[in-house]
Amino acid sequence: MIQEILIVDGYNIIGAWPELQKLKDIRLEEARDRLIAIMGEYQSFSGMKVILVFDAYYVPGLGRKDVHHKLPVYFTKEKETADELIERLVTAHIGRRKQIYVATSDMTEQHVIFGKGAFRVPASELLVKVRQARQEIRKKIEEDNQASRHNSFDSRLTDDVKAMFEKWRRGR
Repeated sequence: MIQEILIVDGYNIIGAWPELQKLKDIRLEEARDRLIAIMGEYQSFSGMKVILVFDAYYVPGLGRKDVHHKLPVYFTKEKETADELIERLVTAHIGRRKQIYVATSDMTEQHVIFGKGAFRVPASELLVKVRQARQEIRKKIEEDNQASRHNSFDSRLTDDVKAMFEKWRRGR
């Protein structure tokens, strides 16, 4: 079985997705948190391991890894770009029985990671995949709800039998 790993250039995706781009203009931290939640949901549904990378180039001393929604979230070190960290992560994860994808619309980065053996996923394509996953989740929930209604014991009883049981329940 091949393990699929998706490495996401966080700020590149935020800048490319309309919903997050609008949110970024109001409050960048909320856009980042929203992307983390979306990608956590996508990871759960798709079965892919998702790794999010955020550029902290101008922030002194950062360079950490957090875990949110079972999703590893990396912040680059001072004077390290997201592209550099993504390239290191691709190199670290590439191997037998692994397929690496990198989600970014940065053409230069796409060429570099492709040269390292990873596949590129433009931001617009990832958005389509996320929306499809959400639709499938909604459909599955709806089907499960309908199935539970149709398979309930109550749905198989006639009104007379239901009335009789209700009388027994009330002690009459």
